[in-house]
Amino acid sequence: MQPSEFAVRGNIVTPTGVLTDGLVVVSGGKIGAIQADSSAYGGELFDAAGQWVLPGIVDGQVHTGSQANREGIGLASRAAAAGGVTTMVDMPYDDPQPVISQALFEEKVAVVERESCVDVALYATIAKTGGMHEILPMIDAGACAFKMSTYETSPTRFARIAPYDLLEAFSIVAPTGLACGIHNENQEVIDHEIALANAAGRNSYQTYGETRPPISETLAINEVYEIGVTSGCRAHVVHCSLDRGFEICESFKALGYKASIETCVQYLFFSEEDMEVLGAKIKQGPPIRPLPERENLWRRVAQGHVDFVSSDHVAWSIDRKSKNEFLTNASGMPGLQTLLPAFYTGCMARGLGIEVVAKLLAENVARHFCLHPQKGVIAVGSDADFAVLSPEPAIYDEARSEGATEWSPYHGREMAGQVTATFVRGRQVWDGSSVLADAGFGQFVRPVA
Repeated sequence: MQPSEFAVRGNIVTPTGVLTDGLVVVSGGKIGAIQADSSAYGGELFDAAGQWVLPGIVDGQVHTGSQANREGIGLASRAAAAGGVTTMVDMPYDDPQPVISQALFEEKVAVVERESCVDVALYATIAKTGGMHEILPMIDAGACAFKMSTYETSPTRFARIAPYDLLEAFSIVAPTGLACGIHNENQEVIDHEIALANAAGRNSYQTYGETRPPISETLAINEVYEIGVTSGCRAHVVHCSLDRGFEICESFKALGYKASIETCVQYLFFSEEDMEVLGAKIKQGPPIRPLPERENLWRRVAQGHVDFVSSDHVAWSIDRKSKNEFLTNASGMPGLQTLLPAFYTGCMARGLGIEVVAKLLAENVARHFCLHPQKGVIAVGSDADFAVLSPEPAIYDEARSEGATEWSPYHGREMAGQVTATFVRGRQVWDGSSVLADAGFGQFVRPVA
């Protein structure tokens, strides 16, 4: 067990800048003090000199239950701890039953408190038809946001919600101040393109991108924001792959509307050209785009147009990613353990400071889900959640995965840094090689009013 009071020494990344060789004093699981000079501290010390001490990462898009009996919150939380992720925001699209009622939401809270070794906040969703009366009870139960989709993967688990139902749901959520996050793909365009591809016998990685052209994404993004305008709700696009998508969001923000947008680290790390080697391991919806689009997204990061970056983690078994018919492979990839190292690597390669990492992986995420200031920042009074990142390069090895996946698209890639320690509420849960927390140490985190 960690002592009730101790300090972490290192290059402390605060909301106002970096304290080189600074000190964070932890007392009772909270941050009690932040000091620029570490030399005078006489208590127990965790010495991370020369390393970054970041606020604990808040991964705003995690799917722990997409494949029944595959991973779940417990195993996923081990991967989170190993990746410096101290709070997972878990999606509601569990297999076989999504979280569409207060009863199901409360069942999932119980799983969190029984199985997780890091803290967890929870999205909720609605059924394809009906169920609007469950929205406010799920908010009362602690939902931090609502996830819905303009594209249907499954009529039960991952349904398309019609625009008029989106408008009704947004209107119910709006007065609470929570956000509605939307999977941003247009059903009709994609169905049409898939039918054309099937008729022509096309089924390659290039075909996948062709069946989800940019217009399929930008139409959905505009729909989401217009519903936000009409309802007054915070409208959020959960995984934008296009420069044009950020341009659209900026136009709504400029008019004062409550629009926000995230991208996923895989859109920043990989490009469509990588599919020639990695194949469906990096199949993602919306798809990973060609190399010029990836660099456009980095330009948006540098300009401050990206609200936050997430992993969109899902632990598909390898058989779900290695089918001969490319279009039939599952979309998504594991990313909890690699979110911080991969984003840090991209930022360092482009001369973006460590403050960008802290803001887009922690502070902005916590603010979006109304978890700030409890989470997301190194500030007096906040939870003592830290990700300690060594700036020493390391080759990522999929064999070191702490989650359910035996594979990773990042395998063999050099990362510019590696997570050497993770702390949740003042307790060390990762030491660079092992998960130290027991199942059940993690807590369910409610949004702050």
